[in-house]
Amino acid sequence: MKKQDLPQDESNLKSANMTEVLYVTDENDNYTTANSIGWDAKKAALEESMELIHERIEEARKNVANNIVSPIVYFMELNKMDLQVLAAYVGMWQWRVKRHGKPKIFKTLSDSVLKKYADTFGITVDELKNFNGK
Repeated sequence: MKKQDLPQDESNLKSANMTEVLYVTDENDNYTTANSIGWDAKKAALEESMELIHERIEEARKNVANNIVSPIVYFMELNKMDLQVLAAYVGMWQWRVKRHGKPKIFKTLSDSVLKKYADTFGITVDELKNFNGK
């Protein structure tokens, strides 16, 4: 792609004050880099991805409200983490973190364990304990 043909379509990158570096050819057909704020195809993909993420967050919130999962699951989704990533952050086995996603087990967790989760999510232990999905 020629440098002058590089798309500069509005996208989520611009709203986040970010650009993407791409390889393009200059007027002498030499490869160089250039910044782009996005293009329509990428914008559509990013918007669809963000929509799916918001749906997962909302589903987790409802599941907490209905006592199907613990608040750990909601905050994991809110912070765009999966089980493997969260387990690495809190320094526990994945099976333990998955188990802590159950409301019955969550209620028995000590404050020191809850603090690991709260610190990872950037909230207080009280916020984690008292989140009810509403």
